[in-house]
Amino acid sequence: MHNVIDTSGLRGELREHEPMSRHTSWKTGGVADYFYRAADIDDLAVFMSVLPDDMPVTWVGLGSNLLVRDGGLSGVVISVVGILNELVLINEKEIAVGAGIHCVKAARFAAKKGLAGIEFLAGIPGTIGGALAMNAGAYGGEIWRTIKQVETINRQGKRSTYSKDQFDIGYRSVSLPEDEWFVACKMELEISSKDIVEGKIKTMLSERAASQPLGQNSCGSVFRNPPGDHAARLIEACGLKGKQIGGAAVSEKHANFIINVGTATSSEIEQLLDLVQSTVFEKYAINLIPEVRIIGEARRDQ
Repeated sequence: MHNVIDTSGLRGELREHEPMSRHTSWKTGGVADYFYRAADIDDLAVFMSVLPDDMPVTWVGLGSNLLVRDGGLSGVVISVVGILNELVLINEKEIAVGAGIHCVKAARFAAKKGLAGIEFLAGIPGTIGGALAMNAGAYGGEIWRTIKQVETINRQGKRSTYSKDQFDIGYRSVSLPEDEWFVACKMELEISSKDIVEGKIKTMLSERAASQPLGQNSCGSVFRNPPGDHAARLIEACGLKGKQIGGAAVSEKHANFIINVGTATSSEIEQLLDLVQSTVFEKYAINLIPEVRIIGEARRDQ
């Protein structure tokens, strides 16, 4: 291990052959060659700077929007869970949030301060870093509408600050410079009252509990909503609710969720995802675009 990554100046934990099923909400996925959990942002910067130039790097948060194929990941996986956890009120309207903060925690913090604009984050089961990378949204809100500036880190461990207007932001998409990752952001919110904002969060969470298969292993919504329609409606209209391949099933409760009923492999989930896509395209000539990130290799020869 030490021949590949120089660990002498590091304070975090480096593991070899780490099962990614431990780090994804689907509870599937092969092993990562290396898995690093930094001690803090400074340790992370040192780690990035000592990585071999040709080593692939994958960042993960809570793994709630990730399908890691059964062949696993070559290179190193960097976990932001437990670090990048800044969460402070800067002034009466702005908060600073680390990329490792759980979206629910950020929403509740803002509510407690009487700030509105990110209530929808309470229904997103990932980290702020993941939400920034895909412009996560729900209930009509999108995270980048609140962003004032972001901080990134690159492969050399150098940190940079960007303003919002330096990014091309679209539906579930953001243009991030290659080999840079979000580590923090500043949000500008609206002054409201604690009771009003917490009430909105409570309503959203009860709606979510009523309509989504919470408590089951899934990645949340699998497909983006096509313009003027809903992926769940199209999937349900194709009669695919309950459709199963191996241990992967289309949820009976919400058709845009694929759940691991207990024994699924990533391959079975991906096969079911492909089947849903092709069935909807056949019937409606609409190509559903996955919201979930599918990474890794299908199989690696030993």
